Amino acid sequence: MNRIAKFEKVSLEQFREGWTDTFGLADEGAVEEIYRNIRLPKRATAGSAGYDFFAPVSIVLNPGETIKIPTGIRVWMEPEWVLKCYPRSGLGFKYRLQLNNTVGIIDSDYYYSDNEGHIFSKITNDSNEGRIVEIRGGEGFMQGIFVEYGITLDDDATEIRNGGFGSTTR
Repeated sequence: MNRIAKFEKVSLEQFREGWTDTFGLADEGAVEEIYRNIRLPKRATAGSAGYDFFAPVSIVLNPGETIKIPTGIRVWMEPEWVLKCYPRSGLGFKYRLQLNNTVGIIDSDYYYSDNEGHIFSKITNDSNEGRIVEIRGGEGFMQGIFVEYGITLDDDATEIRNGGFGSTTR
């Protein structure tokens, strides 16, 4: 196995900014407690390809509801690798839990962005069976898989990223 990446927490300040953007102002002590309890992604077994991301708080989604989750996580990885994020298989199968962008792509240079490469996950309960999704704080809800990629022979990209969604096509 190639060892090509390392998960870290973003700074408390960056997490607070992401939390406030998503949920509005919150008690400072509560945000700090949530931050302290963030678990770094990990594989459940030696044969697992996916690194489980854990919910920072309990989440309840009725059918059709969406939530943006600041994970408090960033990832450094070797160039020529990407982290692809998907819903945990069981949640997708049982509830049709979906990532709103279908597959989250975390590029290696995202780590250096002004937002510290803070990984967010926007999920929707797309149940057509009326099922409510309940994810307890600390429970896995998303998985990330590292994949190596190549580029075309005539690729000449030299730009430097600074930002998340849409920042590389401006």
